[in-house]
Amino acid sequence: MNTVLIIEDEKTVREVTKAYLEKEGYKVLTAEYGLDGLSIFIKEKVDLVILDLMLPDIQGEEICQRLRKISDVHIFMLTAKGALDEKIHGLNIGADEYLVKPFSPRELVARVNSLFRRISHKDDTDSILAFNDKSLIINTETREVLVDGKYVSLTPNEFDILYVMAKNKGKVFSREALIESVFGMDFEGYDRTIDVHIKNLRKKIERDTRNPRYIITVVKLGYKFSGE
Repeated sequence: MNTVLIIEDEKTVREVTKAYLEKEGYKVLTAEYGLDGLSIFIKEKVDLVILDLMLPDIQGEEICQRLRKISDVHIFMLTAKGALDEKIHGLNIGADEYLVKPFSPRELVARVNSLFRRISHKDDTDSILAFNDKSLIINTETREVLVDGKYVSLTPNEFDILYVMAKNKGKVFSREALIESVFGMDFEGYDRTIDVHIKNLRKKIERDTRNPRYIITVVKLGYKFSGE
């Protein structure tokens, strides 16, 4: 049974979301305050965090950053901020998905179900992928990545994008094709999501982001992986 932690100060939102997720068979933990949510996360095995940005004690952005320092858990952000720049900022600090309030509990449940279907259907035939004389190593069983012998911390979505591209080395992916391959056809985000994740991936795995050797931009088409 997958465990979901909801960190949300609005009681109605918290309780309704909890009820919908429990109906789907998830174990649901809740916290009204950000610091309480962090304490629960440290004590419990959590597979997904649903995180409100506007909390009474600490900003959700800081919670997200703290979680990213200790875990690659999936994080869904809930917020009343719907501007594109705000969404991009959320992805940049480690969120995997972004839902703007008011949202439909059914939509949230659909996204949660889609996430766990994606995780359970990963193709891990090649457990170790190595490129450029092992300068880049991708372990699909442990979901760990080493760059020049050092572990780098990727968000779940960053890892999935890297893995899909690496196992299809040389194939050019449009943004739409990459979204479908990584997130599935029922993904309801936006194309810029891929650009943000690619930018963040390059910062973590490339020696020179201006002249990348792994993730290459194919003008007017999309991206491809070119590691040797």
